[in-house]
Amino acid sequence: MTKAEVLKKEILGQYRSVRQFALEMNIPYSTLVTALERGIEGMAYGTVIKMCDKLSLNPVDFSSLERDASLGAQLLENRVMQNYVKLNQAGRDKVLELMDDFVQIDKYKAKGKKNKQDK
Repeated sequence: MTKAEVLKKEILGQYRSVRQFALEMNIPYSTLVTALERGIEGMAYGTVIKMCDKLSLNPVDFSSLERDASLGAQLLENRVMQNYVKLNQAGRDKVLELMDDFVQIDKYKAKGKKNKQDK
């Protein structure tokens, strides 16, 4: 399924029509229909991001976002993993070692999160 097909399926699943979605997004209907028919590659990146956010889709791979996860957190996680898989085993081991060190330092702990050792 192409990205345009995924978008159209989600739009029709969440809205009465493509026209209704276009009105809500303040996108010209003809522009949206053309993009859905020919592919979204010609659309402005910001518009695609806004559409994905409205439809709760990950703009990287167009998979459904978890309802309670923010788009920013999903994108950050994706970016971290994309860089992690580029590392060799020594690099991966070093990254994990550094993360283990940093989560033990109060200065770097996320607020409201506890480590296994803290419980």
